[in-house]
Amino acid sequence: MTRYISWNVNGLRAVQKKGFAESVLSLDADCICLQETKLQAGQTDLTLPGYESYWSYAEKKGYSGTAVFTRKTPLSVRYNLGIPAHDTEGRAVTLEFEDHFLVCVYTPNAQDGLKRIDYRMQWEDDFRAYLCELDRVKPVIACGDMNVAHEEIDLKNPKTNVGNPGFSDEERGKFTELLNAGFTDSFRWLYPDREDAYSWWSYRARARERNVGWRIDYFVISDRLRDKVRGAYIFPEIQGSDHCPVGLDLDS
Repeated sequence: MTRYISWNVNGLRAVQKKGFAESVLSLDADCICLQETKLQAGQTDLTLPGYESYWSYAEKKGYSGTAVFTRKTPLSVRYNLGIPAHDTEGRAVTLEFEDHFLVCVYTPNAQDGLKRIDYRMQWEDDFRAYLCELDRVKPVIACGDMNVAHEEIDLKNPKTNVGNPGFSDEERGKFTELLNAGFTDSFRWLYPDREDAYSWWSYRARARERNVGWRIDYFVISDRLRDKVRGAYIFPEIQGSDHCPVGLDLDS
């Protein structure tokens, strides 16, 4: 069995001061995918014993960024999507293994007032096409902060958040398009009716303490991997970021 972990750390250097290494190592993952690392090359000396690391950095300092730590050396590594309009923000790392691709992604936020919704829609179309291209070669595991609560069950207060970034019809519709293109939300595959299962909480109004959250961190897998799913997890007890880690266990 292979275990995958994904975590939006909301600033890797900050979370390193809050027990990051101990937290992720305790999960005993084969691959650890991070989003919103918020650093440039050379700004951290983080190493995890037994893991190789691959980093995608944003050109803008202190912004975005993704990284993957893996116990197994990949056959190849790709950074970003190969599309100039998207490739300055360090939003994706793809590792190729013998029998699958692993994609770590940090999806752009539509921002307040949906100011960036047009760009977000273009990203969604291009990212879906990218995953479909990979899927034609071998199965795909795509994980990360996808910045959308897909269904009402995926956030505490759906009625009052309709049209807000992360719960707009446009963003939810694009996630549906992704699933319809041959992919599965692994957590909902195992737990179609589980409520109050969230991976992000606002820092305001004791939201995490009261579990007023959103599930916006995912493992989306090629449909043909469904039968290999042995576990899908959310780890709200792990602190340090406004997101918590999420996990996936697959038969090897």
